[in-house]
Amino acid sequence: MTQSKWLFHPILIFIYSILALGLSLFLYIYWYVKVSSGLMELVEKFDLPHDKVLAMETWVVILMLSILVGIILIGIIIIFMYHQKTFQLYRLQNNFINNYTHELKTPVTSIQLYLETFLNHQLSAEDQKKYITFMLMDVSRLSEHINNILNISRFETQNKTHDVEPVDLIQFIEQFISINQHSFTKSLVTFDHQMQSPLMFNMNIALFEMLFRNLIDNAIIYNDSQTAKIIVRLEKRKKKLILSFEDNGIGIEKKYRQKIFRKFFQIGQADDRSAKGSGLGLYMVHSITKMHGGKISIFDHPKHTGSVFQLTFPFYRQEPMEKSDDRSASKKNTGDRR
Repeated sequence: MTQSKWLFHPILIFIYSILALGLSLFLYIYWYVKVSSGLMELVEKFDLPHDKVLAMETWVVILMLSILVGIILIGIIIIFMYHQKTFQLYRLQNNFINNYTHELKTPVTSIQLYLETFLNHQLSAEDQKKYITFMLMDVSRLSEHINNILNISRFETQNKTHDVEPVDLIQFIEQFISINQHSFTKSLVTFDHQMQSPLMFNMNIALFEMLFRNLIDNAIIYNDSQTAKIIVRLEKRKKKLILSFEDNGIGIEKKYRQKIFRKFFQIGQADDRSAKGSGLGLYMVHSITKMHGGKISIFDHPKHTGSVFQLTFPFYRQEPMEKSDDRSASKKNTGDRR
């Protein structure tokens, strides 16, 4: 940044304004005291009545002036903070656009190459099936990105989710890991618990699947190990359910642990391509947790590098559903996940 631009930086302009206002207040008080001293000398010299010449006490005027200047300062500070938040939001949105454009462009380019291959080459049935499978995977990625964007407005307008049903949480986690293990490349996802099934928990199945996928994807993206290891741990403490996601990734610095749940926030900068992901995953995780009445916290892994995302939900034991209903619900859940 050039020197001329630095002179007009919002922070320096804010400092200039505060200094100018403070100097004006000092000069005014200094002038007022001088004038008051001169008037007092005139009153004493000519023996004039004090109540007519000095109708207002000096320090009362100074106090009122100080209050007014304080109100002006508070207004300037509020305007400055609003400007800084607006600038930060603009930067985060710019990072999001740059990274998400890349996320959307990659599967589109891949699909285009496969279609050009179909157009220009005579492929065997086996190759056709393989390329069609790849294209369907790219379409699925595109659909997931689009759904993420559409879900943002939903999360911002709802504090609680109403489409909930009692689900065996242990069975849900086991099925989720079993069905999706193949999609978590170069990773090992395991489930650890010491409780007996069924453990009925009121939840929105589609939103919980989104929560699990985003947390596991985040653990894989921010991981430099040859094999990303994620342990999903479930335990009960009094009237609370503790759901933890432990990984062996690069960890998260303490200064980012509150910021990463903000919309569009990414660790790294978009201009040097060090930022990863879209900046929406953990925001959605936080929103889904909150919609289910829970809280989310981040800790360092106690034994090695990595992080622990801990989700705490209120828990009230429920009776399991009838077997016939349970079977139908299980079929419904499996169908929804597919």
